[in-house]
Amino acid sequence: MNMHDVPFTATLADAPDLESRVVSSDHQDIRLWLRLLSCTTFIENEIRSRLRSEFQTTLPRFDLMAQLQHEAGGMKMSDLSRRMMVTNGNITGIADQLEKDGLVERTKLDTDRRSSLIRLTPKGRKLYQKISQAHESWIRTLFASLSKNSHQKLYEQLGELKTMARLFSHIPEMAS
Repeated sequence: MNMHDVPFTATLADAPDLESRVVSSDHQDIRLWLRLLSCTTFIENEIRSRLRSEFQTTLPRFDLMAQLQHEAGGMKMSDLSRRMMVTNGNITGIADQLEKDGLVERTKLDTDRRSSLIRLTPKGRKLYQKISQAHESWIRTLFASLSKNSHQKLYEQLGELKTMARLFSHIPEMAS
């Protein structure tokens, strides 16, 4: 049996994590923060591992392809950079790899010869569909043990946290 045959919950429970640093005297907010980070890290590492072993690809490559899948006409590299929250250099490196593999194509814009539009090729769309279906299955498996009610509550509570985090990041004296 390999790690991909084991349910997420079994592999996650046995691994050390950021939350293991918590001591009883730590403030509840610190404990919550470390739990969120641990969950995110476990999930992301599992997805990265499965992408690598089953599709010989990386999460950044998959993320870029996902952005392009929703923009049939393609996207400017700068827009991809902003949407994915990474540098233009990162996007260029990932796009170079995907282009070399025949999964994306670039075209110069007539209005701005310094900018390129990048879009999935038919080969890229086909591969993205295959990976996307597997990815969705992995995510569904991960959350399958949550009741519908727990799932909805967690989603709503994380939405509240996201709103507060965005507000917090726009308060100059607190964000620095």
